[in-house]
This record gives sequence, structure tokens and C-alpha cells, in this order.
Amino acid sequence: MTNILDQMEKDAEEKEIKSEDLKSISALAKDLKDLEAQMEEQQDVLNNLKNKYRQISEEDLPSKLEEVGMSEFKLSDGTSISVNRFYSGRITEENRDQCFHWLEENGLGDIIKNTVSANFGRGEDESAKTLMTSLEKDGYSLMQKKWVEPMTLKAVIKEQVEKGSDLPLDTFNVYVGRKIKVKK
Repeated sequence: MTNILDQMEKDAEEKEIKSEDLKSISALAKDLKDLEAQMEEQQDVLNNLKNKYRQISEEDLPSKLEEVGMSEFKLSDGTSISVNRFYSGRITEENRDQCFHWLEENGLGDIIKNTVSANFGRGEDESAKTLMTSLEKDGYSLMQKKWVEPMTLKAVIKEQVEKGSDLPLDTFNVYVGRKIKVKK
């Protein structure tokens, strides 16, 4: 059986490559390289625009409206802008156990999802533990995944902050901000 590289060399020798073809290939490769650079440049421009938009919509304009005692403003073209609160949070690997403990201790353990080779729904932690223990006794190696869906966490954070509960903000990496909503 012949080596594939030998076959490729033989094929290249048999086919005469024209100068125009090489020029065309070279031009296309240069165009591709130039487009790649332009795309990178445009991505930087887009990222800068997004950062400026975030600065104005989440910081500058809400602060200015608050400074003058307004929460809503209407432009002459009928567009209205209003300040809305938004909430975000994140459960990291480092604070996962603390977060889950707080949720369980505060009656919110049912938002924790638990997967052990099979999906377990909200509030089925005990069944998952029982199955895992049973399977481990039978010699199976298991992986368990517990998590809270991001949108569910966001809703719980909003609810807990607004009702003034003792939600540990640092543990849940909570950020409460203001953001402009534009209605046309």
C-alpha cells in the first residue's frame, strides 16, 4: 500500500499548476486574511459600543434621572425611557455549598436541581441521595450534579432583596443595578 503523501506528490507532479491559478489562490488567501483582520477590528468596535451603551444605560442616565428626581422621561419623538432595577447573581464552585445550604434553610431548596445519571426534579434531593447510596454500595462510580437555573436564581434574588430577607449578597455574588428601558 502506498503512502498517502507519496500519492499526493505524484498527483501534484502529474498536474501542471498554472501561474494564473497560483496568483488567484494567493489573492484569495490574502482577501481571507484581510477579512479576518477586518472582522477582528469590527468586533473591537462592537465591544466598545456595547461598553459605552452599558455605561450610559446602567450608570450615567439612571444616575442623572435620580439626581433630578425622575424615574421616567419622554422624548419629543414619543420614545419613553424609564429606570428599572435589575438583579443578577451567580453560584460559583467555591460558594456552592453555602448557597445551597442557605436556600434549603430558607425554604427554597426546591429550586435546586439534582442530577445523578438520571434527572431529579425540584425537591427530590433525598431520593437522589438514596439512589446514589444504593448504587455506590453496588460498586457503581457516580457523578452528581446539583445546580440552580440562572433565571430561577435571578427571580429568587429579586424576590428576596425586595422583601428585605437576610440573603447573603456576597455568597450569591448579587448585583443590583438600574437599567434604562427604552419604549418606542
